[in-house]
Amino acid sequence: MKVTFLGTGTSQGIPIIGSQHPVCLSTNPKDKRLRVSVLLEWQNFTILIDCGPDFRQQLLRTNCTKIDAVLFTHEHSDHTAGLDDLRPFYFLQGDMPVYAHKRVLEALKKRFEYIFETNNKYPGVLTLDTHPIENQSFFIEDKKITPVEVYHHKLPVFGFRVENFAYITDAKTIAKEEIEKLQNLDVLVINALRLEPHLSHLNLEEAIALIKQIRPKKAYLTHISHHMGFHDDVQKTLPESIFLAYDQLEIIV
Repeated sequence: MKVTFLGTGTSQGIPIIGSQHPVCLSTNPKDKRLRVSVLLEWQNFTILIDCGPDFRQQLLRTNCTKIDAVLFTHEHSDHTAGLDDLRPFYFLQGDMPVYAHKRVLEALKKRFEYIFETNNKYPGVLTLDTHPIENQSFFIEDKKITPVEVYHHKLPVFGFRVENFAYITDAKTIAKEEIEKLQNLDVLVINALRLEPHLSHLNLEEAIALIKQIRPKKAYLTHISHHMGFHDDVQKTLPESIFLAYDQLEIIV
């Protein structure tokens, strides 16, 4: 399975509009981060996890020509605001399968009311094939998808495990029984916002401690703020087998 990091930044992305912070002014491509999202591809099947405001730009940087399903972690704008840009795939493929907690689907209905309209729907508007999910495993094609519930302050967020790969973003706390779902991983992707503590995100120290508890073969950090520092400088400080992810990074799991 190929994993492509479409975006690895926090809600404002890097650079932040108008910021004079040194990381925002960096010329290193690895310091330029769009909003967080990944593609999972195997054989002739593609799953998108989250569809943020940079989705169109992200997909134009890939050779992706179809998306077979979309998984949403939660309803925040940096994870959902690009929903309408799924239209080209809808035109080619038909109704777009979307998997999310029912709370997230209700939030999408409020924000994108015109997409969910059933009477007098505007021609050319995207149509979704929605699948409410709970904290129970389900299948997409031949892949077992296991939700992993974490908390983003007080908001429940789903991470997802697919085979020996797991993707978790916007986590601050995770219960013991959910950690048990993450045993024997080849790759764990998890958020690490910055060096300083944060109310609703793991900081670097907390993320590393959790990785050491889970013990994947490799771990990649995502949902990264400019306050983390320069990519190359931070990478030098990380334990062996822990890496800062960056936009357009591709790994095979």
